Formats: sequence, C-alpha cells, structure tokens
Amino acid sequence: MSAASSAGPVPVQGRPPRPFPAPAPAAPAAPYLLWLAAAFAAPLGAVLLLSLQEGGDMFAPLSLVPSAAQYAEVLGDSYYLRLFGNTLLLATSVTIASAVLGFPLALWLTGLSPRWRPLGFACILVPLLTNVVVRSLGIILLLAPGGIASGVAQALGFGRVNLLFGWFAVGLSLLQVFMPFMVLALYDVLEARDRKLAEAASGLGAGPAATFWRVTLPLALPGLRAGLVVVLLMASTAYVSATLVGGKKVWVTGMVVLKEGLELLNHPLASALAMLMLLASILATLLIGRVIGLFTPWLAQRPPRRARRLPPAIRAPVLAAAEAIGPWIGRLLLALALALLLFPLLLVVVASVNDTPQATVAGFQGFTWRWYAMIFEDTRYLSDAWTSVQLAAAAAVIGLLLALPASFALARSRWRGREQVGAIMMLPLALPGIAIGLGMLRLLQWFTMLPAFLGILAVHVVMVAPFMLALLRASVAGLDRTQEEAAGGLGASPWRVLWRVTLPQLAPALAVAGIIGFLLSFGEVTVTAFLTTARMQTLPVRIYAEASFSLQNTVNAVSTLIILVTVALLLIVNRVMPLDRAWRR
Repeated sequence: MSAASSAGPVPVQGRPPRPFPAPAPAAPAAPYLLWLAAAFAAPLGAVLLLSLQEGGDMFAPLSLVPSAAQYAEVLGDSYYLRLFGNTLLLATSVTIASAVLGFPLALWLTGLSPRWRPLGFACILVPLLTNVVVRSLGIILLLAPGGIASGVAQALGFGRVNLLFGWFAVGLSLLQVFMPFMVLALYDVLEARDRKLAEAASGLGAGPAATFWRVTLPLALPGLRAGLVVVLLMASTAYVSATLVGGKKVWVTGMVVLKEGLELLNHPLASALAMLMLLASILATLLIGRVIGLFTPWLAQRPPRRARRLPPAIRAPVLAAAEAIGPWIGRLLLALALALLLFPLLLVVVASVNDTPQATVAGFQGFTWRWYAMIFEDTRYLSDAWTSVQLAAAAAVIGLLLALPASFALARSRWRGREQVGAIMMLPLALPGIAIGLGMLRLLQWFTMLPAFLGILAVHVVMVAPFMLALLRASVAGLDRTQEEAAGGLGASPWRVLWRVTLPQLAPALAVAGIIGFLLSFGEVTVTAFLTTARMQTLPVRIYAEASFSLQNTVNAVSTLIILVTVALLLIVNRVMPLDRAWRR
C-alpha cells in the first residue's frame, strides 16, 4: 500500500479540507426534550384522547373520532360545577394567604446576615422537601381536639372547638405545603433589588410602610407573579392534604379525579375533569399575568399610569396609622409564617414517641419507643423504603444526566428560540401532576410490557428534572471560563477539559442538585399514588394509605424518620454549598 493511500483521503487541489460539522447549539438539550416527550407530553396526550371518548367503558376500543360527551356531562352537572367553583375558590384563598404570609418571610430572609441566612433557608427548605403527607399529619395534630389550636380557642373563651375536617383545615394544610414556593419566588427578586432605592426613599422622609408600598412591593411584582402562578396551579390540583385533613367531608377536583380514575375506572370522565382543571389553571395564569402587568408597565416599556391619591385630609392619618402599626403587622405575619411551617413538623416528632395507639391524639400520654420498634419489625416498611430509595436514586442520576447538558445548551449558547425551549423544559412545574399520573397509568395499561417501576421512574424524572435544571443552569452560567480556555490553549481535548476542569468546578452544584432531586423524588405522592401496585409501593404512598384508612401511631414514627433524613441531607448540602447560594436562582 502506498504512503499516500495509507495516510487517508487527499484533499482536492485548490480546496481546503472540509471540517467536521459542529454540533448544533441546541443539541445537548435534545435528550431532555425527548424524555419530556415520552414521559410528559405522551401522558398528557393520552389524557386528552381519553377525555374525547364518547363512553366511559375503559375496555371499549379507543375512538379517534372526538366526542364532547364527557365535557357535556361534567359541565351539565351542577355537582361538578359546584366542585370546580369550590376548588378554585380554595386555591385562590390559599394563593392570597401564601402571598400575605410569604412576603414578610422573604423580606426576613434577605435581611439576615450571611452567617444566619443558611439557617433561615433551612426553615423554608425542610418543610418544602418533607413529604406532603407528613406535613398534613402535623396540621391534623395541630387542629385536633385537645390540641394547641383547641387550647388557644378555649383560653380565648370560644369553648372546645374541632377545626378538623373542614375547609379551614384543608386551606391551612395547603398553605403550609405551598407557601415555601411563594417565599422562594419572592426571595429571588427581593435579593436582586437595588437597596439604594429604599435608602433614598428613607432619606426623603418615607417610613417603613411607605417604602414598602412605593418601592419594595413594585420591585417584587415579577416574583410575586411567579409565586402566585405556581401556588395557584399546585393548590388547584392538590388532593393529598384535602383527603387527609378534610376527612372526606371536603371534596376537591383532584379527589374526584382520583376516585373516578382508580376506583370507578372511568378514565374518560376523570380525564375530562383533569383537562378542564388544566384549562382553568391556564386561564388563571393569564389573568394573573394581565393584572400584574397593569402594575408593572415598565417591564413592557409602557408609560406608567398616574396613580390616584387620597385627599390630604385622609392621606395623612392613614399614612400615620400605617407607619405605626405596619411594622408590628409585619412581625406578626412573620411569626405566624414560621410557626405554620415548623410547628406542625415538631408536633409529628413529639407524637412519634407518644404512648397512645392513635396517631391523631394531641395530648401527650407518656414516652415510648415502641412505634419505632414496630417499624423495623415490619418488613413492609423496610421493603417500601428500599423501593423509594432505589426510585429516588435512579431519578436523581437520570435527572442529572439530562439536566447537565441541557443547562450548557441554555447557559452557554445564544440560539433562536432558546428562551422558549427553556420555558418548555420547565412546564412540568406549571401543569397539574395529577393529569400526568392519570395519563401514565393509561399508557402502562396500553403497553403492558413496560414494568410499573419504569413508568413511575419516567414520571419522577420529569417532576425533579426542572428543579435540577434551574440549579445547574445558574451554576453553569457562573463558571469561570478562563480556566477552560487555558486548558484548551495547552492542547487539551474538549472531553478532557470537561472532565478535568469543568466538572470539578460544577461538583458542588451537581451534589446539591442530586440531593435535592433525591429528596423531591423520595417524597412524591401526588403522581405516584396513581401508578403504584400491590407488589410495588413507595414509602410515602404507604404512609398516605395508612393515614387515610388507619390511624396507628407508627405513621408518625415513619414521618419523623423522613424529617430527620431530610434535615441530615440538607446539612450535607449546606456543607457543600450554603443553602442560600444553592437557591439564589
């Protein structure tokens, strides 16, 4: 063989050799988008297809001819209309309350010193990452007869009251569950605001109330909009807290979807209910954006409207009263917010060593460890815990493998449609998880060769990947690229630069994202309850089932162990990266 032939193809004279085509800037995001298509878009498409079936027989062949029969049945029944109205009213009330309590809490976080801010974030993240069933059990203990709330009511002269199993209890439970999302959304914009504006207002004679109303609140409106949207979407489709705290006396749409889909096997009707709630959520989101847009004209580069002022004779005393009582109201709301987030978890811990067989007994009868002993003697708990660990670990690993290249595509490149693609990647946070669970359930019934574990894993990855993407995208954007350029200039290949330079810089962010993804997957109930089977059940779903049908105190013991594991993992996160830095996104 000649030397020329062994050296490879010879370029045509006068033409330079054609270089290998560079990959498209959006290519690293393709695996993430493909996973969304398979485990998010496909279940939603299945729900939409089921909602357009004429009959409710799950064994009937699917018809590709759309029918509005299910929607007509729902919209023509006063029970369903009343159900929709009550659910939306409850979600709206929870959303408003979360803004009222979340604002002082977010301001408190921004005012903490760097030394104490991670501890303040722990007060938010421990409830956020703790199982929703655990937090609902804490609300039950708080409102139970003979509990703290009942004792306070008696001290105030209202007599012995039972606040459980009503709309107030359900609303309080949802507020405790979803308020952390509002706080984190507000913290982002409040931490980024220019503090000199508030100092200038104070220098011009404005008091705390006037500064908040004229400076802080307008600057925080974009974050408030994000928080309102997220809380409203989640609260309108929640059913776990309503089932536990409402005592089957309060019914919301999510509970009916669960009953129709799992118990009555009427998937078309359940799908129609889920799609109508999805439509209502989208309309509410647009309404919130419209209202907030009227108060933030500078974001749309519109001239501000001239504000109407009260007459001086009225404005002066109103302003004086606001300056006098405003700071005290803020402190009171802050105390209520912290108590609502943390005190129910403390009640669960105390109840786990209470010598009473009933999990909802608020009075302390005596100290015992026997409930913990019963947990470790029961192989069902251990088996379900191992299933949850395997599922959460796999979801965290796959989530990292998908989110890391997607974060580089979004943070390192400028290409057409980048922000739109980024918004699509975050869609699982904004759309009802209950619809995804129902759709995946039907897909698993159609494709029986797929194991249930893979179906649950696929959905868990969809639920945790957006959080991991948000964490990693900000970390990738903040990388020092000079080290990578120096390594490349010394002859290192792109893969070697990635392995020896880039990934070591990202190691703290990868560890934080992995732990957060693990905790979110481990505690997921809303979607998982649709997909578990008698042979494969996660620990949070078992707790939910036992809390719904049995009140043995082992539930509180298991819940306490989950709280301790959450705290321990957050301590590890804080050692790797301070919690306030990890969530400053």
